[in-house]
Amino acid sequence: MKPLLLIDVDGVLNPMGRPTPDFRPYRCTIGDELYTVHLNPRHGRRLLDLALVTGSELVWATTWEQHANEWIAPRIGLPSLPVIPMSPDVPSEYGEMFKTPHVAAYAGRRPFVWFDDQVWAEDEEYLRVRQGLDDFLLIHVDPRQGLTSRHLGMAHEWLTLTGFSQGS
Repeated sequence: MKPLLLIDVDGVLNPMGRPTPDFRPYRCTIGDELYTVHLNPRHGRRLLDLALVTGSELVWATTWEQHANEWIAPRIGLPSLPVIPMSPDVPSEYGEMFKTPHVAAYAGRRPFVWFDDQVWAEDEEYLRVRQGLDDFLLIHVDPRQGLTSRHLGMAHEWLTLTGFSQGS
């Protein structure tokens, strides 16, 4: 089973703080809403390289859902990716983020690394205790800075050391 690399958009690929010069602004229209996102075009190559070297599959884990394939992927050089369906109205039962049950259902027993700015101890507990999952790594990304080389290195190291990496 290929491990999954789950990617959020806002706070991860689109930081909430002042973007550094390697980020570019893009305007996106979804329905009647106009959004400005700041994206680093190198993130796509770095994520693709990580997936290739670890034998992992990239998947969107974002409320952007299919819009991530339309607006985000082409701007950072990613192909169209599978999307975890999200419904934000799912109430939290144990303090976990609303996305966490969707991620658990999608991942099943596959190992995964999840890059998100809203994953906390409650999400880890939900996945381990409520879902009985052991083979995952939650990487909390500071939403002011977004995804960094350190986060990608953590994912690579975990996938390699745990033996989930099919490319090692």
